[in-house]
Amino acid sequence: MNPKRILITGAAGFLGSHLCDRFIHEGYEVVGMDNLITGDLKNIEHLFKLKEFEFYHHDVSKFVHVSGRLDYILHFASPASPIDYLKIPIQTLKVGSLGIHNLLGLARAKQARILIASTSEVYGDPLINPQHEEYYGNVNAVGPRGVYDEAKRFQEAITMAYRNFHGLETRIVRIFNTYGPRMRLNDGRVLPAFIGQALRGEDLTVFGTGTQTRSFCYVDDLVEGIYRLLLSEYSEPINLGNPDEITILDFAKEVIALTGTRQKIVFKELPKDDPKVRQPDISKARAILNWEPIISRSEGIAKTYAYFKSLPSEELYRTEHKNFETYIHK
Repeated sequence: MNPKRILITGAAGFLGSHLCDRFIHEGYEVVGMDNLITGDLKNIEHLFKLKEFEFYHHDVSKFVHVSGRLDYILHFASPASPIDYLKIPIQTLKVGSLGIHNLLGLARAKQARILIASTSEVYGDPLINPQHEEYYGNVNAVGPRGVYDEAKRFQEAITMAYRNFHGLETRIVRIFNTYGPRMRLNDGRVLPAFIGQALRGEDLTVFGTGTQTRSFCYVDDLVEGIYRLLLSEYSEPINLGNPDEITILDFAKEVIALTGTRQKIVFKELPKDDPKVRQPDISKARAILNWEPIISRSEGIAKTYAYFKSLPSEELYRTEHKNFETYIHK
């Protein structure tokens, strides 16, 4: 029997590269695709020597062609950090509209099952906590985060339309804050931002009073949930994340304790539309996928810190946006 063949877009990114590893490990033939606008080939360079892996340097916002059969498609191509989508807002909207349209068409042509990466950002600045899948959200479509939030909301809508109108096999995962090795140190997300500041001996920047909350899921747990969802028979959106909620201020204190540094915590104005709470209700994932996170925050952060500490010094001091301190806790 021929092995299953899967296309993974955003393959050189943080999550995409871990998914490539997982499906190679499961015996799949993996086709990776990335335009490298935010991805990095170093995340997948270890795979290039494998006959089970091939790579297409391509922007999915343009017509997508992959020769041969495809059994599955994972659409993970998208800027995901505030620094990225504030810097390249048009590309963010295009990959969430033109890109998903191209990939849904490819899935239909290949008769492949497609799983799309949505996000907890579809809930916006939520008025309920925790957030369950039936909650419609509280989103500002024209605010600074709108280019990302609305791209993901449109992705969900067109994916469901293809399922309902064409009978396409689709899966939708709403991903909550995820972290781990291969994140970009200075991409603006709260965990690498705090660790980077700690490693550089800088004070940790907390926006607002630090009472806003986040829930952090280690990447290996998330990948396991995505794998189970793809192979399940469930086609409605489903939350994946770690429900262990913590305030940003307490999280900053945890990072200082972990790194053994003596930095202070400094406070700055809260950015517009920054979510005040973020906690996944994973009741459906538990019941349908028999999934829940197993890696504690302390264990996961220790692994992530060790990864960042091993990076060359030029990575530690590189900033990726001229307005670095305008990042949003995501």
